[in-house]
Amino acid sequence: MKPSTRLITVSLALAALLPAMHGCAVGALVGGMAESYNRTRTKTIPAQYIGLEGKSYAVVIAADRIIQAEFPNLTAVLTDRINTRLATFAGASGFIPTQTTLAYLLNRPSWVSMPLGELADELGVDRLVYIDLYEFRLHAPGNSYLWDGVAAGTVAIIEADGYAPDEFAFEREITMKFPDTDGYGPGDLDRNLVSSVLVARFVDRSSWLFYEHEEPYYPDY
Repeated sequence: MKPSTRLITVSLALAALLPAMHGCAVGALVGGMAESYNRTRTKTIPAQYIGLEGKSYAVVIAADRIIQAEFPNLTAVLTDRINTRLATFAGASGFIPTQTTLAYLLNRPSWVSMPLGELADELGVDRLVYIDLYEFRLHAPGNSYLWDGVAAGTVAIIEADGYAPDEFAFEREITMKFPDTDGYGPGDLDRNLVSSVLVARFVDRSSWLFYEHEEPYYPDY
C-alpha cells in the first residue's frame, strides 16, 4: 500500500472512532498513530556541499599507521565505496578511479606531507575529497571482551580551482558507532559483522554530505 493510501485509511479509521472518545484520549491516539506512521517513512535530506556537481574529483583517505596495521584493507575499501557512491549520485563531471588513486599514493609515500592543493593538481582534479580517518576500532582499549566499535574522521573538500586551494572549503566531523547498545561480545556478534557495519555507516554519512538522499524518519545512526 502506498504511503498516501495508508494515511487516508488511517484517517478514516480515526474519524470513525472520534465521536466516542474524550479529548485526551483522542490526542494520545493521534500522537501514537502519527509516531507509528513516522517510523515507516523516510525524509529527504539535502546535500551539505554541492560543489562536486559539474566538477572532477578524487577521493583520498589518510589513516593512522596503527589503523592501517590492524585493518590493512580498510582505506582501500572506504575509498572505493565512497568513490562509487559519489560517482553515481553527486553529479560530478568525472572522477579518478579508485585503483588509479591508490596506485598513485602507494608510489608516492611522501604525499602525506604535500599541500593538498598540490596533491589535487597532481591528480588532475578540480576537487579533492579528503578524509582523515583518525579512529577505527572494534572495542574499547584494554577490553576485548565487549564490542565498542567506533569509526571517526574528518571529511573535507579541497577546491583546486578556488582562491585558497590548500585550505578546506568544506569540513565535517563524522563519528559512527556500533553496536548501538552495550553488552555484546564475540559470542553475540562476529568481528567481521561489527567491522562491516561500521564501514557501511561511515560510507553512508561521508557520502551523503554531497548529494540529496532519503533517510529513515528516525535514523539508527
